[in-house]
Amino acid sequence: MNKLKYIAVLAFLGTFGISEIGAQIKEEQLILNRKREPEVKKIEKKKTSVIQEKNYPPENKKKEDSINLKYDIVNVPPVSDFKTTEIQSEDISPKFSNDYQSNYFRLGYGNYGKFLADANISGKVQDNVEVGADVHYLSTTGLKKYYDWDSKNSKANIGAYANIYAEKGKYNLDVNYGFNNYNYYGIYALTPESSDLDLQQKVNKFGVNASYDHYSNEILNNVKVRSYFLSDHFDAKESYADVELNLSKHDFAINNEITANGDLGIDLETVNSKFELLNQNNSNQLNFTLSPKVTFYKGESYLLIGSDFSFLNSKLSDINTENKGSKFYWFPRAEVLVAAADEFKFYGGIDGGLKLNTYGNLLEENPFLISDLLLTPTENKYHFYFGLKGDIDQMFKYDVNAGFSKVNNAQFFVNNNLFDSNINAERKGYDYANTFSSVYDNGTLMEIKGDLQAFPMENLVVDAGLHFMKYNLDNLDEVYYKPLVQLNLGAKYTMLEKKLALGFKGYFVTDRTSNAFSIQTDGFNPNVYTSTENRNEKVGGYADINLSAEYKFHKNFSIFALGNNLLGAKYQNYLGYKVLGAQVLAGVKITF
Repeated sequence: MNKLKYIAVLAFLGTFGISEIGAQIKEEQLILNRKREPEVKKIEKKKTSVIQEKNYPPENKKKEDSINLKYDIVNVPPVSDFKTTEIQSEDISPKFSNDYQSNYFRLGYGNYGKFLADANISGKVQDNVEVGADVHYLSTTGLKKYYDWDSKNSKANIGAYANIYAEKGKYNLDVNYGFNNYNYYGIYALTPESSDLDLQQKVNKFGVNASYDHYSNEILNNVKVRSYFLSDHFDAKESYADVELNLSKHDFAINNEITANGDLGIDLETVNSKFELLNQNNSNQLNFTLSPKVTFYKGESYLLIGSDFSFLNSKLSDINTENKGSKFYWFPRAEVLVAAADEFKFYGGIDGGLKLNTYGNLLEENPFLISDLLLTPTENKYHFYFGLKGDIDQMFKYDVNAGFSKVNNAQFFVNNNLFDSNINAERKGYDYANTFSSVYDNGTLMEIKGDLQAFPMENLVVDAGLHFMKYNLDNLDEVYYKPLVQLNLGAKYTMLEKKLALGFKGYFVTDRTSNAFSIQTDGFNPNVYTSTENRNEKVGGYADINLSAEYKFHKNFSIFALGNNLLGAKYQNYLGYKVLGAQVLAGVKITF
């Protein structure tokens, strides 16, 4: 019977695939509030792998963390913001849950010259102090047979961290450095006279993060500090800092059945961006936010009432102009959840907020941006939502919701034209109509999201996510690079007494719209190019299937194989930028 069960599961996974290194995919992880331990990314896992003190996290911390309507079942919606990374990739293959072996070293090699090396080492220097480091490196030689010019890529992240479990709270310090060395290889409108092009772009990012989490929610709840400094190949520089202080008073009784929590969030966020190319855009922004809220509980049902008050001070300038301004914003916040049963919890609410668009954050979505951006905050004026979620016998969890938002300065990516139309120009690597800028528009957004996770067998986990979004904008005729529907499917399975881990991840995205340029010589002036813009260019949808397997033949040694984009389509996530075709990578892993 067991053999038949294994055959049935392998047939299922063989039909749909088995996880991924994410060679084209950067996953927004599905994390459910369930008894079985969810998979987390390496650096997150290691930061929390130290044995917990008996008083951490305290019960009131657990209660506070569980009230967020939209994210207690799905912490990060799996399909809302995921993207394919062109050429580079990220490893999100399933991991064995052997917590006693938290240290590892791994090497792998595959086609397209793909080389993977990563490691994590951590240990307790005292009973309540853990320190560690995490290293990840990935490189490929690119699409040599498709492009005459260079499309190679290398990417690395190095992090060191410390966790200190003190008597009254937990301290965390994280220092990290990363670089992404790649090329603006997506040339579609203009054929270069020579293949020997300097298309290089390199982004360096150094970050320091720290936090203190007080075990008790009496007045002080937690303090968080995030910061980074970014630079690139074209002398762009950006510094960012965010300091968040949360004050609270929890679990005070209203009557015999109702309790309440009071919270006050104080957040100071500042970013300074400076570009040296073209218009030399500069941006200095400071956002100060107060977020008071009170939450009333009756059993598992609750009512949250609050507001966000934001004060934005900004200075935007370029080589010709300078604009300064300050503005006060108010955003409503209310949530209600009615827990009819564990299987059916109805919720709804309204929220909003101000988001600072930074060069660093936009590069994570689209690495092929020109190093000269207009950076304007996006105001989510209000967002109404309602939904249903539940947990059916710890075997099936779901969250389905719909929302409607009014958004000012919603951010989109747009293709750039040639910057220099002179045919004999000494053309830079970003000047082949192969880069993107940031544009903004006001409008409304309607969304429908559905996320689920099921456990049909003891060692099998299946998840799925759907995201539908429809913009209606005031000025732009088309919504650029925002698909109407995104879908992901996944499965993870362990067998042979958990010595073999299998997985599958599939992503499906509908067509997107972009603008595009066709370049011609000018019949009246043979020394100048002319261009024609098509504002309704279709970038085709795609299906991306990823598989992985890892077999542990010794408690310290395992071998793994990863297959990415196995359908082999060199689709485009951004116009002109073909992704790698079918890839297979294999290697060895040592744990200790």
